[in-house]
Amino acid sequence: MFDISEILATPPYSLKRADKAALYRNALRDLTSFHYENCGEYRHILDGLSYDPAIANDITDFPFLPVRLFKNHELSSVDRSRIVKTMTSSGTTGQAVSKIYLDRDTSAAQTKALAKITSDFLGPKRLPMIIVDSSAVLKDRNMFSARGAGILGFSMLGRDVVYALDENMRINYEDLRAFLDRHNDGAILLFGFTFMVWEHFYKPLSLSGGLRINNGILIHGGGWKKLAGEMVSAERFKAGLREAFGVKRVHNYYGMVEQTGSIFMECEHGRLHCSVFSDVITRRHGDFSVCGIDEQGLMQVLSLLPRSYPGHSILTEDLGRITGVDDCPCGRLGRTFAIDGRAERAEARGCGDTYERR
Repeated sequence: MFDISEILATPPYSLKRADKAALYRNALRDLTSFHYENCGEYRHILDGLSYDPAIANDITDFPFLPVRLFKNHELSSVDRSRIVKTMTSSGTTGQAVSKIYLDRDTSAAQTKALAKITSDFLGPKRLPMIIVDSSAVLKDRNMFSARGAGILGFSMLGRDVVYALDENMRINYEDLRAFLDRHNDGAILLFGFTFMVWEHFYKPLSLSGGLRINNGILIHGGGWKKLAGEMVSAERFKAGLREAFGVKRVHNYYGMVEQTGSIFMECEHGRLHCSVFSDVITRRHGDFSVCGIDEQGLMQVLSLLPRSYPGHSILTEDLGRITGVDDCPCGRLGRTFAIDGRAERAEARGCGDTYERR
């Protein structure tokens, strides 16, 4: 079995195409074999596909699971006594949710990968942090929603953390002003889900005169569905935050609860980046053949982190395009891509789009 600790020690955007391809051939072969031997449901699926590991010579040859499978089946590759955390995906009322089972090692690997990826963008020091959400979301530490998992994971990257919203999703003016009095002379990290940042932070504060966060760095993600309905583009989103608060650095990210930790960060040139912990493939709707560069297809996401459940190769319901390999002007190596939206008839989801109003 490949050693995930060695990969976690590798700078996240340092592997050239050929080196990463060799790593992934070996790692995906190990992971596929491990989950085949230890997860009965996964073994049944691969047997039904007549999968032959001898023919897997490229990352595109390894089998993938449709993301909806995690909504209907409880997939685990370790004994249940070793499960320390269960995470659930976002979903509107009545929708089934994915359940992802994490043992201690998988959870730790996800946390380390997230820290490595974000530190490449933020630097090694933990920054004072504003979470654009309510602390009330963190109710059950053993079973997290995608929203709660995102908040907890990113909150570990900051210090002197303050929550911008109360349990009724209203601005915590007193706490925010006190926080800014302490830290507004230096860099400040902000984290939130895209729709919630716009609806519950930008809108009320821009109308009331706003707060200046001139050295703010915002990391946000979780879907654009509701903002698209309001005709809010990525450009307008960034411009609004810059005008209202003075926040000049804004990084979107793409990720999902089914592969927590190995997120895809957007660089200053607007490209989403694969790290050494993750990769992507785009596939055509009709026959699932592999798309070419800049050809739209269904996104398949790969991660080397999942060991307690067979989530290392997942076909999503998102549409996207590969935009390049090892050629981004930012200098980070790896595949880059863009997300174009959801496939037709796919369920609406996204931790920034669905939340229970209190």
